[in-house]
Amino acid sequence: MRAKTLRHLIVVGLIVLWELLPRAGLIPELFLPSLSSTLLAGWNEAAEYGHALAVTLYEVAVSMAFACGGGILLGAIVGSLPRPRLLIMPMVSSLYAVPLVILYPVFTVWLGIGSESKIAFASIYGFLPTMLATAAGIQTIDPQLLLAARSMGATLNQRLVRVIIPAAIPTVLSGLRVGGALVIVGVVVSEMLISSAGIGYLISRYRTILDSPHVFAGVLLVLFMAIAFNTAIRWIERKAAIWQTGMRAGQNAADEIGSGAMQPAT
Repeated sequence: MRAKTLRHLIVVGLIVLWELLPRAGLIPELFLPSLSSTLLAGWNEAAEYGHALAVTLYEVAVSMAFACGGGILLGAIVGSLPRPRLLIMPMVSSLYAVPLVILYPVFTVWLGIGSESKIAFASIYGFLPTMLATAAGIQTIDPQLLLAARSMGATLNQRLVRVIIPAAIPTVLSGLRVGGALVIVGVVVSEMLISSAGIGYLISRYRTILDSPHVFAGVLLVLFMAIAFNTAIRWIERKAAIWQTGMRAGQNAADEIGSGAMQPAT
């Protein structure tokens, strides 16, 4: 049996168990409502969940732009320059080890309980892993690739687009996957803590009145957001595969240049 088929069977099995176990009374509905009651609860309050989802998606999109865009840009700069790398990377690595959720009350004091504080918190939450991964990816580029590009007369922009970015793509996308996931987590968690709108707010509100079907309806929406983001990253990886092919060709050319330079002149 193929791995993909096995994964599909596992998902289907979990869905069936989610429906049957609460219906059979093996799991209390308060702890885990059945899938049908969860979907029904979401359908009955579709307008409310739709508005909350729009708020959360807006906050996630803006946070992604700051976290991932800024993280890739600054990571590329820091990873390319030795002195800033030695100065900044140890501090960023140490800051990444700190549980940043403790900073959220500070953002609410500065920016209030609206979207601004959620965006600021989630941006920083996802910025750090994206920046660290990008800087690490830039550092792993084989110097022979750059030597080969310069030997072929490539300009700075050509080296950036055809050598540096393709060579760093696997590490950058790994950081982007982690950073983007943390952005979603950061937005939803901040909405659950202090907010008046968003999916996290609905989850927290229905949790206080022990309305489990509505709580899990919100959880399903968060799960769908995470799946959609992961699907988008996989699509980018497939589109970037052609760059990886070009990078491997460049690696072969660099090896040929390096081996030719090492041969003694006759």
